[in-house]
Amino acid sequence: MLFQVGGQGTRPTFFEMAAAQQLPASLRAALTYSIGVLALRRPFLHKVLDYDDEFFALLMMVLETHSLRTTDASFSESLYGLRRRAVKITPSKNAPNMDSGDMLRHSGLEKHQRVLSVAFLVVLPYFKSKLHSIYNKEREAILQASLWGEADTALDDAGYFQVGGEFSHPPREGSDSEPSRVARFRKRITAIIGVCYPWIHATNEGLSFAYQLLYLLDATGFYTPALHVLGVHVCRATGQELMDTSSRISRIRSRERERLRGPPWLKALQRALLSCMYTTLDYAQTGLIAAVFFFKMMEWWYQSAEERMSAPTVYPPPPPPPPPKVAEDGIPLPPDRTICPLCSEKRANPSVVAVSGFVFCYACIFKYISQYKRCPVTLMPATIDQIRRLFHDV
Repeated sequence: MLFQVGGQGTRPTFFEMAAAQQLPASLRAALTYSIGVLALRRPFLHKVLDYDDEFFALLMMVLETHSLRTTDASFSESLYGLRRRAVKITPSKNAPNMDSGDMLRHSGLEKHQRVLSVAFLVVLPYFKSKLHSIYNKEREAILQASLWGEADTALDDAGYFQVGGEFSHPPREGSDSEPSRVARFRKRITAIIGVCYPWIHATNEGLSFAYQLLYLLDATGFYTPALHVLGVHVCRATGQELMDTSSRISRIRSRERERLRGPPWLKALQRALLSCMYTTLDYAQTGLIAAVFFFKMMEWWYQSAEERMSAPTVYPPPPPPPPPKVAEDGIPLPPDRTICPLCSEKRANPSVVAVSGFVFCYACIFKYISQYKRCPVTLMPATIDQIRRLFHDV
């Protein structure tokens, strides 16, 4: 463990691996937040938010494929100076016993390992996100049904909509059985996902935690189960490897330019497109992270000014409503405001009726409302619960 914290040798520390693994999730959250803020002024960006899983999966597919092809590392691993190496076990020539003489030898990634790496880095997280979304919707539907019961509008087995106890035919756009079959099939798939996903998620998280704990304790060289399945170790890139990366990228791009076919104008157009693509990919790592950081900084910088500009105008409070009128058959009000209208004496234990606002003696108004269930002045319906004691008489 101390070796892992110290960060010596070619083996990455636990913290480096954790940071590299958490970078895609943090990057997605930052991009989603940035696009959401920009969509407030550019409504067409809401379409990107509606398909955020597909948009981010496509972006990571391009970045991960390019990174694995050129640097033998994922997008986040290359940012931290890490490289993926295939693990091969070679028996020692000196030791006759293979178990005690086996040695680990690292080599570059093979083609199928790069393809599988993209699948583990992009495809599986995409399906996991989709399953998580379906599971959350199913759980919310079950919770809503348990709290509020079934909805007022439901489709029974005979194909009728039940609305408020009455049945009506649903709109028909063709075959009657086909939509119901598709709906039943989707409902069954959703129910299966709702039952199986918690176990799949718990198993995945448990395996990941076990591998990370073993990696921290220096008991295994694989940080995740995916790396173990691929037979790949993540190592720190040496200085020579970092220098060889640029020459390797140059050779790959030279071969791609040599494969161009067609008339001169078409070759020139293809070279220009390749140059734009190469420039975009070269600066994708630093540019993408720097853009998100710059956007967050600018948002913080102008947040106070925007809040002042967008703050609603503070209007004066509206005038109080007019007092209720005295009913024709009600008890008239005495000229002195300190006199109780019921007993025509100075108020004792003044209490107000909440529905009308008039003040009486507590004993008088309690007895009157208990008997007549109304205010004696306005004749508005009232109960004894609407009597409020006043500790300062006006």
